[in-house]
Amino acid sequence: MPWLLEARRNFHADCLAGPITTTNGVPSIADVSSRHSREIAIGILSRIGATRNHDQKPAGQTAGSMFETACQIFVSESFARLPHLRPGDFDVEKGQAISQFDQYGHLDELQALARANKELRTLLGADYLIKPDVVVLRHPESDETINSHGVLVDDTVARRTALRSANGAKATLHASISCKLTIRSDRVQNTRSEALNLVRNRKGRLPHIVAVTAEPLPSRIAAIALGTGDMDCVYHFALPELVDTLREQERESLELVETMIEGQRLRDIADLPLDLVI
Repeated sequence: MPWLLEARRNFHADCLAGPITTTNGVPSIADVSSRHSREIAIGILSRIGATRNHDQKPAGQTAGSMFETACQIFVSESFARLPHLRPGDFDVEKGQAISQFDQYGHLDELQALARANKELRTLLGADYLIKPDVVVLRHPESDETINSHGVLVDDTVARRTALRSANGAKATLHASISCKLTIRSDRVQNTRSEALNLVRNRKGRLPHIVAVTAEPLPSRIAAIALGTGDMDCVYHFALPELVDTLREQERESLELVETMIEGQRLRDIADLPLDLVI
């Protein structure tokens, strides 16, 4: 069995053990007011395993945090298998403010200025102070590591690059992963605005900016997946299972999902680790 297939199954098991439950036969990722949402969610879960039955589904914030943890574990374990494709000292963490990273370190200074100046605070707001759900970060490298195959640097050259720990550089934000267990209309714009802030407020290279979701309704997935310029791509936690379910139930919705897939706007969770290596 390919390792990524096994890791994907373990990821689904983590999802079904916590953030995704069933109450009165309705999966927690479904919109109970939508028949299509309920039917699609039931079809997906029937293909990946059994959920735990609960009298009521977990609170939204609790389930969301558990989904973030499941995504973090999946990406972290996958990255640990890929050093031959992407060498470097990487970590995968939750809840880290972007101002801790090299490309966004200046935002701490901006925040300090805003605190001291009411007019500046009113002008800037606080939308730039983002804490992505999950981040992939790359630590600076020692000169010993950089010079391991020959002397590339010393005290006279490359004094500003963020790759050298000798330069006092912060870790680099390699990827920002927004984890949305479900997608509701009042939260769609938050994902896009966070992505655009990452684009606009950086000094240096742009990190990967992606979203992971277990939302069953294609129309809601399309709300964040369609269009370009803010996010690299959206990843569904069980895309083949969603497609198989729609082939049985919703031919019109299937066309929308196929459009997103063919347009390189929607991929499966198993694609994510390899895409982050690029």
